[in-house]
Amino acid sequence: MMLKISTEDQQWVDTVWEKIKIKMNFVSKKTAGKIPYTTVNGTYDDKFLEDPAWWTNGFWSGILWLMYSETGNEQYKTLAEEVETRMDEVLYGLDGSFEGLYHDVGFMWMLLSVANYRLTCNPKSRVRGLIAANHLAARFNINGGFITAWNSKEREGWSIIDTLMNLPLLYWATEETGYTRYRQIAQAHADKTAENVVRDDGSVTHIVEYDCEKGEVIKTLGGQGYGEGSSWSRGQSWAIYGFVLSYIHTLNQSYLDIAKRVAHYFIACISDTYIPRIDFRSPEEPVYIDTTAGAIAACGMIEISKHVPEHEKNLYLRSAINILKALEKEQCDWTVKKDSILQNGSESYSSGRHKSIIYGDYYFIEAILKLKGSGISFW
Repeated sequence: MMLKISTEDQQWVDTVWEKIKIKMNFVSKKTAGKIPYTTVNGTYDDKFLEDPAWWTNGFWSGILWLMYSETGNEQYKTLAEEVETRMDEVLYGLDGSFEGLYHDVGFMWMLLSVANYRLTCNPKSRVRGLIAANHLAARFNINGGFITAWNSKEREGWSIIDTLMNLPLLYWATEETGYTRYRQIAQAHADKTAENVVRDDGSVTHIVEYDCEKGEVIKTLGGQGYGEGSSWSRGQSWAIYGFVLSYIHTLNQSYLDIAKRVAHYFIACISDTYIPRIDFRSPEEPVYIDTTAGAIAACGMIEISKHVPEHEKNLYLRSAINILKALEKEQCDWTVKKDSILQNGSESYSSGRHKSIIYGDYYFIEAILKLKGSGISFW
């Protein structure tokens, strides 16, 4: 669906896209053979060497596939396929790291394999995607009606907002195989999340612990936010994008309505600078920001704008553009001194603050391509 943006905004998008192409042409060659997570002295690390099953290990591949889909440059395709093959060690348990996988296999194999399959029809990539979907489906707690997050018996009842963004793997599996069980699991989890994770004002909690036998809420936890009852901004962005994606795959209006409610809360909280703090309910000082939350939320808001009535579209599209412009002006590095584009992402309120994180670049590039009018979606 084509977006209606002003000539001025279109010129800005085109300019940013040219910067992305120049930077990624350099960085992709420099980073060949790695699966990066962050930078060390400006240079991408190789997270695979530290943790082959780390949840972000699909985003570099996702960036490469985005670049390939838009430029047709075979070098991006070759590099992405090398990353996908390297991750077979994890998917097939060749080195024992399979046991490190959890709810985030959607983040991983949607961008490792489903992206490849959608672009090239590679049958091996289709199989990889279905294996990952079966792993995610197996984490569904039948009595509780939710997908278990992370691992360990002590956390068996834990469910987190992030899992929403992994559900497209299950929707894709139903679309690909015709088996409705994948979609049923995804919708059950989305419904449970809508009921217990999203608050009336549009804020969300990060973690809910359920009784595994009855499905009742035992307690909520602050998780990666400031604390219990706070509003972790990246969690808000996962909710915005995750719920609108569930709407796109199911046409369940309640999901779109929830995505809008969470977006309204997010927009209100960033109205001063358009760059989100790590937690919207944290102390005013010191100021800690998370640029990745902004990029993710912008992607979700752009999608919302495509599915609401005409008179509502501008609220979400304008907000997304304002966020992206603020990020590009204040938080992007277009030099070759740093491999990452988007700076000052944050893992959580308490640790890993103000660093480059690979998914920040992924969602920033994805958002720019959405505005550019590219039709590809890996979710």
